[in-house]
Formats: sequence, C-alpha cells, structure tokens
Amino acid sequence: MNIRSFRKEDWSQVKDIYEQGIATGQATFETSAPSFEKWESTIASNLCLVAEDEKGIQGWCKISNVSDRCVYSGVGEVSVYVRDESRGKGVGKLLLQAMIKESESKGYWTLSAGVFPENIPSLHLHQSVGLHEVGIRQRIGKLNGVWRDVVLLERRSQNIGID
Repeated sequence: MNIRSFRKEDWSQVKDIYEQGIATGQATFETSAPSFEKWESTIASNLCLVAEDEKGIQGWCKISNVSDRCVYSGVGEVSVYVRDESRGKGVGKLLLQAMIKESESKGYWTLSAGVFPENIPSLHLHQSVGLHEVGIRQRIGKLNGVWRDVVLLERRSQNIGID
C-alpha cells in the first residue's frame, strides 16, 4: 500500500469512497458528497493523503482547520474514509499514522475527530493511533431527521507544541 499526497485527478475515486461512507449512515452528517471545489477548500495546509494499491485508491485522510483564529493554528480535525472492500485491513491505520507525522511536520499539535458512537470500528481505529475520548456531544445534529450524538476524540502531539 502506497501512502501519498492527494492529487486533483484522484477526486473521482476519493468521492466514490466518501459516498460509500455516507451510504452507511454511520460516517458523517453529510447526505451527499460536495463538489470538488467545496471539498478541496476544506483541506488545511495541503494535508490530504490517499492510500493506493494496484487496484486504485483504497482510502483517504484529510485535515480541516477547526478555526481561523490564530490560537488554533495547530489544531486540525481529521477525517478518514476507507473503501468498502478494504475496511478492516489496516488501510485506515496506515493513513492516520502517516497523517500524524505529516501534520506534525506542518506544526499541528492537536488532532481531533468526531465519530458517531455507533461506529465502533472507527472509534477503535482512532484510538489505535492515540486519539482518546474527551467527551460526547449529545444530540448535536440530525441525520435523516434523527438526533445523533458525536464522540469527540483528540490526540496531543508529544513532539509539537510541548513548550
């Protein structure tokens, strides 16, 4: 599995993987994939990676800024999605491990994630790379008319922002 930076020509496969995640009803509040321009505009510091093998892109991971305030310049929200047939095979973990290194190289000291509590595999994945639960946002939003909770996870770097 090759982990590399996202390129514009990857969008079709990335969008397909995102739509697979949306279809589960357990990955996001989104109900459809955005346009490429809108999706790309949320990528912070060019922090978007894909996992690719001989069959194509099997997953992607990106960082979005949590705020435009300078005090939060090193805090990012991580998103990771894996193709249906590649789930449970370590692709997500490879992506997150690579993203942690890449984000630290760009000065990020904290990564956060929001995961539906019913998405046990995603919770375990995030925890396996050092994100830990910091709380639950109860009934934070509706998905298809149903209020959903979101588990907040966070990872503080041991290398960046430790002064």
